Amino acid sequence: MRTPPYSLHTPDSLDDAFAIVEGLLEAKEDFDWVAGGTDLLPNYKWHLNTKNHVISLANVAELNTLNSTHIGAMVRLHDLSESEDTHPLIRKAAASVASILIRRSATVGGNICLDTRCFWFNQSEEWRESIDWCYKCDCGTGADCRVIPNQNTLCVATYQADLAPSLMCLDAKIHLASPNGKRVMAMNEFFSLDGITRNVLEPGELVTHITLPKNASDFIGDYQKLTQRESWDFPEAGIAAAWKLSGGIIEELRICSTGLESIPRLHSDEANTAISNWNGEESVEKLAESVRKAIKPVNNTYFNPRYRRKMVKVLTRRCLKPLKNL
Repeated sequence: MRTPPYSLHTPDSLDDAFAIVEGLLEAKEDFDWVAGGTDLLPNYKWHLNTKNHVISLANVAELNTLNSTHIGAMVRLHDLSESEDTHPLIRKAAASVASILIRRSATVGGNICLDTRCFWFNQSEEWRESIDWCYKCDCGTGADCRVIPNQNTLCVATYQADLAPSLMCLDAKIHLASPNGKRVMAMNEFFSLDGITRNVLEPGELVTHITLPKNASDFIGDYQKLTQRESWDFPEAGIAAAWKLSGGIIEELRICSTGLESIPRLHSDEANTAISNWNGEESVEKLAESVRKAIKPVNNTYFNPRYRRKMVKVLTRRCLKPLKNL
């Protein structure tokens, strides 16, 4: 399959990139950002919501900074997973993405902004045309959603990226920039519960970097995921957990899920309820069950929703295994 024709822009700095953006917006031209291209380019080959212009960030050196509290949007997942500066929880999540070949190209920003997925959407153009399209890529037909029939007001395509839940558990901040200025927000405020909108990025805006609080190193945790195969596949369910201990007591506990809904979800209420009266293995079991009940997967990925919900409980138990004896 070949990508449709498009104009490629290769700025050397953010200022150059935003100058290009302003010109395209003024001309009312659509465009995409491309980082590593491991998600965007396969979608273009399948003719999924293609644009006439693509702006590459490969030459923007200021997006490559990596240290213990700063992760640039253009940092490669392989470098993130191998760096001693990376928090162990983030390192494990990064190392779980696809294969080493993909991780050497894929970027932090690209993974966080990953397009949502659905087995009605992520198909060839000929296949999608044969079913008269879907709401996420309706090609001007006004097609209904195939997962929730007879409506075209909400897309329930699933967010299937690995980094966001670990970053959310560590209270990370995400930094955005556009020709209109900069802004910063908590990672869990970045995502929108809609498979098309996906996040709060405005036209011409991009992710520049992620920052972690200085006390992130006080937290330990784990990331567990369910996939069809051991490599290459997106998570059908993923659970990240991070906790802070003080004198053998759980001082803080955070749980986040991915691969189950249109957004990664932070389960703060469930975690806070659990640590208010922690009782070892019994509390782990109750917390795992409460997270299972909280998520709402739909039938649009390889494994059916019932199995994915069942595995959420298993994955949560695995993440919290070190806390069973507390």
